[in-house]
Amino acid sequence: MLNKFFLLTERRTTVKREVVAGITTFMAMSYVLFVNPSMLAQAGMDHGAVFVATCLAAALGCLVMGLLANLPVALAPGMGLNAFFTYVIVLEQGHSWQTALAAVFFSGCLFLLLSIFKIREWIINSIPLPLKMGIAAGIGMFLALIALKTANIIVASPATLVKLGDLHSPQVLVAVAGFFLIFALAHRGWHSAVLISILLVTVAALLMGDTKYSGVISVPPSLLPTFMQLDFASALQLSMLPVILSLLFLDLFDTSGTLVAVTHKAGLMQKDGAVPDLSKALIADSSASIAGALLGTSTTTSYVESTSGVAAGGRTGLMAVVTAGLFLAALWFAPLAAMVPAYATAGALLYVATLMLSSLQHVQWDDVIQAVPVSVVLIMMPLTFSISDGIGMGFITYALLCLLTGKLQQTTLSVWVLALVFLSKFIWG
Repeated sequence: MLNKFFLLTERRTTVKREVVAGITTFMAMSYVLFVNPSMLAQAGMDHGAVFVATCLAAALGCLVMGLLANLPVALAPGMGLNAFFTYVIVLEQGHSWQTALAAVFFSGCLFLLLSIFKIREWIINSIPLPLKMGIAAGIGMFLALIALKTANIIVASPATLVKLGDLHSPQVLVAVAGFFLIFALAHRGWHSAVLISILLVTVAALLMGDTKYSGVISVPPSLLPTFMQLDFASALQLSMLPVILSLLFLDLFDTSGTLVAVTHKAGLMQKDGAVPDLSKALIADSSASIAGALLGTSTTTSYVESTSGVAAGGRTGLMAVVTAGLFLAALWFAPLAAMVPAYATAGALLYVATLMLSSLQHVQWDDVIQAVPVSVVLIMMPLTFSISDGIGMGFITYALLCLLTGKLQQTTLSVWVLALVFLSKFIWG
């Protein structure tokens, strides 16, 4: 039955290989169980409820992807998207987390509609590659800033805005050690490198008295503090449109890039470069975002860490189904997640940031039309502490440069629409 449903023989794999790949994928991305609740708790959300929502949203996303699209792709609340949720929508713009959840819900609904009517391909293809790469790298810079701030490696300064923190602090030293440990283990092929680093830094925090031991296994916390707590009325205000569009496009770029990377590595990509069952994969991704918002977490998206499972032999949706089961099993480890101090996740954020910065290799730096907008995104996203502002300034810069240099043929309708939307946001607030 499994062979027939998941096409195991056709894709030259076995049940055992898919199970091993599912376990590998879970180990590679399980750090989200610690990072996501910690980050969303800063927005005022209940840590335990977010932990449960993270597990359930990831499990549901993986299950739908595996059963509907039959692709070896795992999903969970996305890094960068959760930072945008907390630091931009809630802390910077002053919206409630209930409003932010509603914005995630509406962006997921738009994503679903775009996937069903196949408009997504037109949008993605009409946005210039350098802007896509610049946005990915800019989010990496933003995550790096959050990580350095969380670990107190950089601190506020009234004279210079920021400065180097106290490098003699045990917390800073442990956080830095955790960062280097991730790369040392990842270099040796340890797919659970991030998880091991977080756990070891947490042990160090226990020994230093920065956190208290509260057990490892228990009955899952209540989901009620975040379940169905969306403020739809506030999210429907005109001022929320740029936020919803930012969430939509961030998810679009993230998902598209991940699906291409995973299917290419798995040898499933078609000869013309198309992703097999793309529409089904996008429906699974958008459905997971909608469900995740209702449960109480930020945007759920496809994870590039799925490539670790593919490297272990995963070729079908059975790998994603196994990963879904492990996320459900993780529900009973809430006390462990609650013990993790914020600086223990700093290394994980820096690691993800480094991976995202690799997209800059696709930018032609000798072309001013590419180099300048990408540079604007890279500089403004962390320095304004706003993903949406960085994206907006990048689109406006790109459109203006094409206009001023007489290269309007390099722009598209979607670029000008987005540039005007963000320009109106900056002018009228």
